[in-house]
Amino acid sequence: MGVPLGGSLLLSSTAVDVVYVHGLWMSGGESLFLRRRLSNEFGLQVHPFRYAAASSTMTEITARLQAFVQALEAPTVHFVGHSLGGLVIYRFLERFPEQPPGRAVFLGTPSIASRAAEQAGQIRLVASLMGQPVADELLQPQVRRWTMDRPLGIIAGTQPLGVGQILAQFEEDSDGTIAVSETRLPGATDHLVLPVSHLGMLVSPRVARETGMFLQQGRFSLS
Repeated sequence: MGVPLGGSLLLSSTAVDVVYVHGLWMSGGESLFLRRRLSNEFGLQVHPFRYAAASSTMTEITARLQAFVQALEAPTVHFVGHSLGGLVIYRFLERFPEQPPGRAVFLGTPSIASRAAEQAGQIRLVASLMGQPVADELLQPQVRRWTMDRPLGIIAGTQPLGVGQILAQFEEDSDGTIAVSETRLPGATDHLVLPVSHLGMLVSPRVARETGMFLQQGRFSLS
């Protein structure tokens, strides 16, 4: 048996499965430290899901994610998405709602907007490298609300390190790529702000700890 969804961390002979979905221009390898900490500290088995945003549509990506999850044949599946990866999870659960029970955590995901992406999209060369999913999800107005049948925790950063800080010229707290206000998704269960950058959150022990805590208990310890 795995860890009860409403309980605290328990030792188990069977690790609970987590699917990690990376962000734009990433490969999943950047999550190595996060995955190790979730495994070592919480007994979670993390599976990186890889996709190519520049050459795929969101429909194609979510279909592949569905096959990926089905192949796990797991009774419980949690999801962790970094940046654009959170929106992939959002669209996946919207399209394929019948999934094993579990929770989800978004890390620096532009849930309602991305001024940095909008500004980058005006640069022709950069826009061509972003791909259709970014164009569909971030370069035009979107109204999103978390109505999925699983708790969602969101972590945002306030260390402004990244090219997005130059593109968007944030006048509010941001992680250097995404503003804190852009990560707030109506209907989410919990929202936590930490002093980390957009990429730095993937190597932060504190972010890993809070992610694991939410996946195990459905809440952040610091909120």
